[in-house]
Amino acid sequence: MFEPDTIFRSAGSAPVLFDSDELASPPPVMGLAPLFRAALAREDITGFAPELIARYERDDDVYALLDLALIQQLCFQRAEGLETLGVALARQQVFRVAQGEPGSVRLLVVKTPGDFTANVPFECILEHAGITIDVLYVGPGLSWPARLPDHDLLFVAIGEADTHRETLAQLGRYLENWPRLVLNPPGRIPALSRAEAFEVLRGAPGLCMATTWRADRATLEQTRPGDIAFPIILRPQGGHGGINLSKIEGVADIAAYLEKVEGNEFFAANFINYASPDGLFRKYRVVQIDGKPFLAHMGISQHWMVHYPYPEMKEYPERRAEEAAAMAGFDEGFARRHAAALSAIHERFGLDYVGFDCAETQQGELLVFELSNALVIHDADDQALFPYKSPQMRHIFAAFRDMLYRKANLAAR
Repeated sequence: MFEPDTIFRSAGSAPVLFDSDELASPPPVMGLAPLFRAALAREDITGFAPELIARYERDDDVYALLDLALIQQLCFQRAEGLETLGVALARQQVFRVAQGEPGSVRLLVVKTPGDFTANVPFECILEHAGITIDVLYVGPGLSWPARLPDHDLLFVAIGEADTHRETLAQLGRYLENWPRLVLNPPGRIPALSRAEAFEVLRGAPGLCMATTWRADRATLEQTRPGDIAFPIILRPQGGHGGINLSKIEGVADIAAYLEKVEGNEFFAANFINYASPDGLFRKYRVVQIDGKPFLAHMGISQHWMVHYPYPEMKEYPERRAEEAAAMAGFDEGFARRHAAALSAIHERFGLDYVGFDCAETQQGELLVFELSNALVIHDADDQALFPYKSPQMRHIFAAFRDMLYRKANLAAR
């Protein structure tokens, strides 16, 4: 852990901003969006690695390491990818990843080192936005640069995680008197954690969230019949994507779970049966942009743990047709049914951009599973199977871009 002000200058000091044109015409980067799209299509992206390594060694091109780190992570070489990123950040912490036309919005994005789930996947959201984007990395072991490119807006892309709390706290102190508008203020992000979010959303109209608590391994091992109401859901703290997420029916299942899952800290939550009358489970991924909700996907499964996309959605055309209809009728259907709950989420967290996985209870309430500012949304699904997805994602991405211009124009007044 690092001490206060060893990374950030004391709150209230004025930043030194230079003309961002000094960073114009950087070396080319492929970036997350095309590499993620190629990886999902099962293309061999490792073929790019030799040239990227050669570029770095021949031209001292640090930008080549950014793409190499992504390729390694997307090829399930997480440790190697983080090591490559670390080499890049030891040399440079500010990168221009997109060059807009004169007069376009200038966005400074603050990230922290980690895999591609550690930060908002803004590279996918703003792939064709036509704006200027500079990225600043901050975190343990990284000093705050003495000079930063000028910008119209600063967007905090660091995702909610226990390991990010100190970085977010220090960033919040540093940005207290920032001379530009800050989107997704860092002080509001930690409240998205599963346990804290339950308290934030307690009593919200039309909204249901399973009682969630933190439990260490020793506490779980000492659980006796009658201590808690089963079934429950267990997952390691910091886990996402359903990894090591299990439904626990009784005390014996806790022991079996702990035998196969590492870690000392876990989230536990009461299981809520959200099966529809046809016995299938429907999970929605919703993002809110400046308070307006958009449907990023809807998965339908026979199993309570719904991943997307997955064989069931590919196998059943009627499920894809239902998802397409849900997207087309979202504003008049889902968003209208849950208008009060959706408004409460925006008002209570106060974030410019946030996402959450949710469902509808058998009583018609909005059941929120998980909130995050860094949920992965993308336009990379198979267009032959999901032809309706790309227009929907472009609709979401355009709304994000429009928000940036709207906020920049307001800030300039």
